[in-house]
Amino acid sequence: EKGHEEWLLTELRRLERLDHLAEKFRQKASIHEGWTEGKEVALRDRDSGTASLAQVRALLRKHEAFESDLAAHQDRVEQIAAIAQELNELDYYDSPSVNARCQKICDQWDLLGSLTHSRREALEKTEKQLETIDELHLEYAKRAAPFNNWMESAMEDLQDMFIVHTIEEIQGLIAAHDQFKSTLPDADKEREAILGIQREAQRIADLHGIQLPGNNPYTSVTPQIINSKWERVQQLVPKRDQALQEEQNRQNSNEHLRRQFGSQANRVGPWIQTKMEEIGRISIEMNGTLEDQLNHLKEYEENIVEYKPNLELLEQQHQLVQEALIFDNQHSNYTMEHLRVGWEQLLTTIARTINEVENQILTRDAKGISQEQMQEFRASFNHFDKDHGGSLGPEEFKACLISLGYDVENDRQGDAEFQRIMAVVDPNGSGIVTFQAFIDFMSRETTDTDTAEQVINSFRVLAGDKNYITAAELRRELPAAQAEYCIARMAPYAGPDSVPGALDYKSFSTALYGESDL
Repeated sequence: EKGHEEWLLTELRRLERLDHLAEKFRQKASIHEGWTEGKEVALRDRDSGTASLAQVRALLRKHEAFESDLAAHQDRVEQIAAIAQELNELDYYDSPSVNARCQKICDQWDLLGSLTHSRREALEKTEKQLETIDELHLEYAKRAAPFNNWMESAMEDLQDMFIVHTIEEIQGLIAAHDQFKSTLPDADKEREAILGIQREAQRIADLHGIQLPGNNPYTSVTPQIINSKWERVQQLVPKRDQALQEEQNRQNSNEHLRRQFGSQANRVGPWIQTKMEEIGRISIEMNGTLEDQLNHLKEYEENIVEYKPNLELLEQQHQLVQEALIFDNQHSNYTMEHLRVGWEQLLTTIARTINEVENQILTRDAKGISQEQMQEFRASFNHFDKDHGGSLGPEEFKACLISLGYDVENDRQGDAEFQRIMAVVDPNGSGIVTFQAFIDFMSRETTDTDTAEQVINSFRVLAGDKNYITAAELRRELPAAQAEYCIARMAPYAGPDSVPGALDYKSFSTALYGESDL
């Protein structure tokens, strides 16, 4: 009986042990099964296919944490297996159920290990692929940005307004444009290379089922933007070609107008200048008679009138130059304004010179001046006309008068005489003496002197070579009216050879022609 009690006691202890182990098995198994719930689904998830590189790296860190957790649960699985083994050894009545549950846990554990390894490999592979794609995106951004800036700058340049005034300037623009066009093949290669980077990134993504985000994280310049701007550049290049060609044609036309005007102006300008000089020489030189000079001048006038169509042609050419908005002409120093002034001066000069010669002829004929005297006057005037301007200043005129024998030296009497003469030749006080005024003065002086001397000689004959004449002699030799006119105006003669009733015919004669104040 004692042995039976011991058996019973042992059996009770075994059963208690079995119950404890069975409960412990159920507890650990339940905890493990609770922990593993959803793990298989999570490990099978392919969420990395739509994740970014940063997200995949986060998933990897999360997976590493899971692996640590998985390793920590290894002891529990081993404990569950050990409890099941002990239950089997103690002949637990529900061993089949325990074994089945243990086997399921072990099989699931092995599966979780396999899935964990596979997920790590998948995440690491995806990380490498996304790193490659990221490097391609970065390379794309580094090359797309400057290329995009180049295209924008090119579009600005191709649409830039230009203002040129010479063939050299437009040729410079065309050369720069040709240089730009020569860079287009290389630019197109760069564009293809940039787009190739994007295509390679997409190829890798498509090959591995990676869904790329909509935009490159490093740039907003998309392949569509690059292609759109490149097409715009391609459209603007021929337009720029056309604009530059049209401007070159315009500048060629302008250059033709410049050369045309310059050629004509370079003929007309010197012709006008030459004629002015020739007319000046004719008026100064003393070749031939005044009539010869007048005929020569009229021939010049006719020649000038016949030359007018050349100036009219120049005006037409100038009109074309103005309409073309041409503001400078390096082919001629003559401007239309300068030539117009020169032409008007030429017409005025020839008309004035002809008028002067005609007046000289009238003066000569009216005063009875000989050709030799006229030439003498001209020679004197020209000698003191140092600048050949056709007029004398006061000092030049004074020097001329002194050379002709006038007493106008720098003393009180001489200055008074000079001022009297200046009032005659320059009544307006202009400060210059023209040749015509000089001729008028000299002819008046010469003819008045000649006439006074002639009258004195006539009176001397009537007086019988005496220095005086009597009233009786005048009444005897002259008509009554003239005799009484002379007697009334002649002053008494006061010479040493005077006689009662003697009259001074010399002072009367000079007074008659303005040479004394009598």
